[in-house]
Amino acid sequence: MKWILLTLAYCAAIQGMAQDDLMALLDDEPAKKENVYATFKGTRIILGHSVKMRKKKELELLISHRFGRINSGAHELWGLDVANIRIGLEYGVMDNLNIGVGRSSFDKSFDGFIKYKLLQQSTGPGSFPFSVVFFNSWAVRTTPQQEDDPSYDFQDRLSSASQLLIGKKISPALSLQLMPVFVHKNRVSRIDENSQFALGAGGRMKLTKSLALNLEYYYRVDAPERTEFNNSLSVGLDIETGGHVFQLHFTNSTMTLERAFVTETFGDFFEGDIHFGFNISRTFQLGGKKDETSW
Repeated sequence: MKWILLTLAYCAAIQGMAQDDLMALLDDEPAKKENVYATFKGTRIILGHSVKMRKKKELELLISHRFGRINSGAHELWGLDVANIRIGLEYGVMDNLNIGVGRSSFDKSFDGFIKYKLLQQSTGPGSFPFSVVFFNSWAVRTTPQQEDDPSYDFQDRLSSASQLLIGKKISPALSLQLMPVFVHKNRVSRIDENSQFALGAGGRMKLTKSLALNLEYYYRVDAPERTEFNNSLSVGLDIETGGHVFQLHFTNSTMTLERAFVTETFGDFFEGDIHFGFNISRTFQLGGKKDETSW
């Protein structure tokens, strides 16, 4: 019996040392580089694009709706009688390359864009502290010629916007983004300039698992001296329900194109020139589904 007890004690000691050695090996295992996802839940913060990308073979249908000014009074049902809408499709050519097209009711505009992720925020060895996305859009107005200057030709109706989207997920609840943007319009009125720079800033504060508060602001760095336009300011609420993301917002910008809301916002947010609006998106998987880990 004594030899049996000694043998069992010896085996237990050996097993304990083996477990200690295994834990030590696990502790010494080098950390792995991991990408940080879900900086923003939608491809838009509110009006402008976020660093969020559609995955390869994902197709997104996005409907952006903006009503009239809330301070227009009861005759216009506080803006609900007026509507501007954009319907767009966005597709993931690759995980880091998206393209999209859209049609806006305001100015009867067609637009297209390309969006390419240059850098991905990550943690661990060789990590990078934030995500960087290049974005470029083009738009053409198709308003009937009788509603424009008769001398307008096709070239006069073209515009473009180029942006760097620099986003960082600071914590599971807070994300921030900077958006330097250059807008060029081939032909403008006397109160506007052909080329303008602006600096946008946006943020997302997660309130619950499915709700988030968003803010977005665009400051025109070199705004014309003689201008009737204002800087764009928007406040919104994201509601996530599976494959849908509903974005409700209040903004002083009427239009949905970068060329327009960055440089052609007429309303003054603090004087009550506020529009209620929403974005609704639906994502379709056209290929194999890939899991995206939240951090």
